[in-house]
Amino acid sequence: MKFAIKIVAASVMLVSAGAAFAQKGETVKIAWIDPLSGLMAAVGTNQLKSFQFLAEEFNKKNAAGVKFEVIGIDNKLSPQETTSALRSAMDQGVRYVVQGNGSGAALAIMDALEKHNARNPGKEVLYLNYAAVDPDLTNSKCSYWHFRLDADTSMKMEALTTYMKDIPEVKKVYLINQNYAHGHQVSKFAKEMLKRKRPDVQVVGDDLHPLAQVRDFAPYIAKIKASGADSVITGNWGSDLALLIKAANDAGLNNVNFFTYYGSVTGTPTAMGSAAAGRVYMVAYAHINLPGPLNQIVVDYKKKFNDDMYTGAVYHAFTMLSEGFVKAKSTDPVKVAAALEGMKFKSFNGEVEMRKTDHQLQQGLFISKWEKAGGKNPLDSESTGYTFVPVKYYEPYVASTPTSCQMKRPS
Repeated sequence: MKFAIKIVAASVMLVSAGAAFAQKGETVKIAWIDPLSGLMAAVGTNQLKSFQFLAEEFNKKNAAGVKFEVIGIDNKLSPQETTSALRSAMDQGVRYVVQGNGSGAALAIMDALEKHNARNPGKEVLYLNYAAVDPDLTNSKCSYWHFRLDADTSMKMEALTTYMKDIPEVKKVYLINQNYAHGHQVSKFAKEMLKRKRPDVQVVGDDLHPLAQVRDFAPYIAKIKASGADSVITGNWGSDLALLIKAANDAGLNNVNFFTYYGSVTGTPTAMGSAAAGRVYMVAYAHINLPGPLNQIVVDYKKKFNDDMYTGAVYHAFTMLSEGFVKAKSTDPVKVAAALEGMKFKSFNGEVEMRKTDHQLQQGLFISKWEKAGGKNPLDSESTGYTFVPVKYYEPYVASTPTSCQMKRPS
């Protein structure tokens, strides 16, 4: 771990080592606002532990010399609860907030901070979005106070369909997604991009189901089977993907490939097991066997919690904040936001850049396939003996999509 943190400090240093840091020794409070109850509690619990674990490691050494404190608050996957949680965090003196599960909750934070920051100069709060991927958040609804560390839905679909277009066996595709912003966008972009890249492909089904409410996906699997689909595209995550895959395995649907966004998230690897080997793909900015700074962190996290750390954006959050504090010579969110705009650094997935125009991180993406762990990919997921093995890497420009953001910056 000491080795990993040395890499963190060395690989992204943006200023000279002799700079004077006015913020050295400060404690920076970060409010983590995501679900700790309901069907998605396991996902939230894993990600809160990931933030707290990385905070401990960055506290040993970071470019700015600050101490990070992560405060976890359950939002019950509700935009209304999210707004209440944000108020509670700000009452505790928090100036930085992180959230990722659900674009509805993300928009609630963005709306609240636009109002709060305009009315409370000197008490501004900055939002780092590590997983809410609705493209509108960095397009029509973009905000100066919002920075997205994950690739958005359209970026991932750009990479995924670029890969799928070269698979001749893909002829009939079934879409199944959660009935909220992200799910709607997965469906929309899948249809648009497949039509552009493979006009011969038929979309034979397009289902939307309630978010985190379905406990039995057997009826949906029956529809997929009846459709004659050879491929399924889904942006489902958490229990909604784990239960979908489980139902597919239970029904013996072993002649259909699943193209997913979140195959490595809590519960899904166990649901897939050996039965899904060779037929589940994932598009993501990372995988658990990546060499470099993230690898030792993943290994040590597993040793401590007997759990997988799959949210690599947590690493980006602490790296960018640390370097932002150095560049701004302050932990003031207004100055740090300006420092984060356009920031570039070498990371575990290549060179990344926080695009100034819309605050969307530009980064390389991997297509990986569920296979037996071993060789160059020894770390398995959820002790299944299987892991996502990379089969294709796309440079940032391949998946980058244009933005319509007309950002209003503070004077």
